[in-house]
Amino acid sequence: MSMADANLQNEPVLLATGLVKQFDGRRVVDEVDLQCRGGQVLGLLGANGAGKTTTLRLCYGFLQPDAGAVQVAGIDRRTHPEEASRRVGVCTQDDTFDTDFTVRGNLEQVGRYFRPRPPALAARIGALLERFGLDRYADAKPDILSGGYRRRLMLARALVHQPQLLFLDEPTTGLDPQARLEVWELIDTLRREGLGIVLTTHYMEEAERLSDELLVLREGRTVATGPSQTVLGDLVGEHMLVLEAADPAIPAVRDWARQAGLPEPTRVLSALHLALDGPGLAQFSARFGELRFEVRPPTLDDLFLKLAEKA
Repeated sequence: MSMADANLQNEPVLLATGLVKQFDGRRVVDEVDLQCRGGQVLGLLGANGAGKTTTLRLCYGFLQPDAGAVQVAGIDRRTHPEEASRRVGVCTQDDTFDTDFTVRGNLEQVGRYFRPRPPALAARIGALLERFGLDRYADAKPDILSGGYRRRLMLARALVHQPQLLFLDEPTTGLDPQARLEVWELIDTLRREGLGIVLTTHYMEEAERLSDELLVLREGRTVATGPSQTVLGDLVGEHMLVLEAADPAIPAVRDWARQAGLPEPTRVLSALHLALDGPGLAQFSARFGELRFEVRPPTLDDLFLKLAEKA
């Protein structure tokens, strides 16, 4: 591979800078930057109302930004919108296929939207039907499909034109655990084949298993970006302390945390969660060594609860 080819491979398939979007005078996306490379899953996280879906819509062209720029595979979306859109596939939260057409017909209709049409379209559709396990339902209407197979159809439809970048907005909402795992495996395969993927999800296990990088939004602004462990360290802490919320010593623990300038402990059912760094854990152990408590690494669920408190 030449140096020029290597540099081209390293270029982001999505590069968005300074994105701003206002509704009714309120900035729902406020100076957001993001990038995604081929073979990478970028997880876009945040509580409800953080601006995730709006950010995605700005990137794939459903909305126009009030400020900022989006490039797809080096193509400026403002100046060459059709060329940029041809390189993008979109799988929305809701199933938006046409129930008047068969499963195969839905894929054929998408292929007809593009000019010029994708090459060898019939063969491409046949391969997608087989790959996503939809071939046995090819001549049936989509309304007979289970939830998991409906999501497979949405994914297949987003890939008919062989895009370089795929947007997945809550791709497994409402699926049972087995169907969710099957969709995860499909997404992981697409990533390994070099597709760039931008994912939003409220399932923290999904984000942790699939994402190479995370970008965390709060009230439309980026609050952290990087690998999951880096983001957790920045926003949550090194350690998560778990205590029984009914322990008589909890008021003293809350006072100690307040005096130490720590965030208020989070109540989760019958437990109290307190994020600490290394020195803080040592100080807690020295002060409350007689208490029964658990220490574990922070998780993305801890991060989501923290974000929800701030929303």
